[in-house]
Amino acid sequence: MTEVAVKVSAPHPPGRGVLDAARDRLRRGDLGSIPVAVGLVLIAIVFSSLNQHFLSAENLTNLALQMAATGTISLGIVLVLLLGEIDLSVGSVSGLSAVVMTLLYTQQGWNPVLALLGALVTGAVIGLLHGLMRTKLSMPSFVVTLAGLIGWLGLMLFLLGGAGTINLPFDRGIALLSDTWLPPWLGWALVVVMVGTHLASSLVTRRMRVAAELAVPGTAWVLARPAGLAVLLAAGVVVLNADRGVPLTLVIFGGLVVLLDLALRRTVWGRRMYAVGGNAEASRRAGINVTRVRILAFVGASTLAAVGGVLAASRLAAVNQTSGGSDILLNAIAAAVIGGTSLFGGRGRAYAALLGILVIQSITNGMLLLNVDSSVRFMVTGAVLAIAVAIDSLARRGGADGAA
Repeated sequence: MTEVAVKVSAPHPPGRGVLDAARDRLRRGDLGSIPVAVGLVLIAIVFSSLNQHFLSAENLTNLALQMAATGTISLGIVLVLLLGEIDLSVGSVSGLSAVVMTLLYTQQGWNPVLALLGALVTGAVIGLLHGLMRTKLSMPSFVVTLAGLIGWLGLMLFLLGGAGTINLPFDRGIALLSDTWLPPWLGWALVVVMVGTHLASSLVTRRMRVAAELAVPGTAWVLARPAGLAVLLAAGVVVLNADRGVPLTLVIFGGLVVLLDLALRRTVWGRRMYAVGGNAEASRRAGINVTRVRILAFVGASTLAAVGGVLAASRLAAVNQTSGGSDILLNAIAAAVIGGTSLFGGRGRAYAALLGILVIQSITNGMLLLNVDSSVRFMVTGAVLAIAVAIDSLARRGGADGAA
C-alpha cells in the first residue's frame, strides 16, 4: 500500500510535459508559427540586403501603421475559419461601417465616441444577420457572405452619394487615432505590463497544473518565454521610439490580438469554438449549442471588420468609394491562413492574424521600396498563400496518418 501511494504521488519530471507536447505536435504535423517565423527572418534578410531603408525606424513605423487596419479585419477571419466557415463580406462591412461612422460624425453632429459605437453596432448587426442566415436557413457561409459582399458594397455607395468622398476633420476626433504616438516612457511601461502579465499567467498556470498533478514545464522554460517576449517587445519599442514613437493604432491592434487570444484559450466560449471547428456533430452531442457558437463567430468577424474600417478611415482621414475594397479582403484572408489558421477548422490562434499580416505587409513594403511592379507583388503573395495552404493540408494528412 505504501509503495502504491508513493508511485501515485510522484511528481512529473520537470520539462517532460513540454517535450511530450512538442513531440506530439510534430507527430501530428502541427508546426505552429515556426514556418511564419522562418519566413519573416528570410524576408528581413532579403529585403534589407536589397534596400538598406527596409529595416530603418521610419519604414518599420510605416509598416506598423499599414498593417493595423487589415490585421484587425483578419482577426475576424480567424474566428470564422476556426469553425471551417468563411466570410467574404468583411471588406464591404468595414467600408460600410466606416461610412456610417463618418456620416454620424460629420453630418449628424454625433460625438466621435458615439459615432464609433454606431460603426461597431452596424458591424455587429450585419454579423448577426449573416449568422442567422447561415444557421437558421442552412445557407452555405460562402453564399451568405458573397451576397453580403455585393449588397453591403451597394449600400455603402448609396450612402456616399454622388460626391463619392467624405472627409474627416484632420485635427480632431477619429483622425487622431492614426496620428497619435505614445511617449517613450509609456511604450516601455506597456512592455513591462505585458511581460509581467505573461509571466504571472505562466506561473499561475504552472501552479494549477502542479496542484492537479499534471505534467508541468521546467522553471527555466517558464522564465524563458517571458524573457523572449521581453526581447522582442523591447526591440520593437527601441525601433519605433527612434522615429515617432509607438503608434496608437498598433497598440489597438495588438490589444485586440491579446484579448481575442485570451478569450479563445481561457474561456468556455473559446473552447467551444475549437470543439465545434474540430467536429460540429460531436460538439452538438456533447451539449454545445453549435448554432449560438456559429452566430457569435459571425458577429465577432463583422464587428472586428468594423473596427478595421474605422482604423482605415482614420489613417486616410476620409471615406470614399474604395473604402473596404481593393485587396483588403484578399489580404485579410491570406493573413489568417499564412499565420497558421487552418482552412478546415479547429486549429489556429489570434496571433495568426498578427504574424500573417506582418508577412504580407513586409512583402508589399519591401517590393514598393524596390519599385517592383504590382503584378509581381500579387504573384509573390499568391505563392506564399499557396505554400501556407499546402503546409496546412500536409499537416492534416500527417495528423490523420498518425492517428490511424
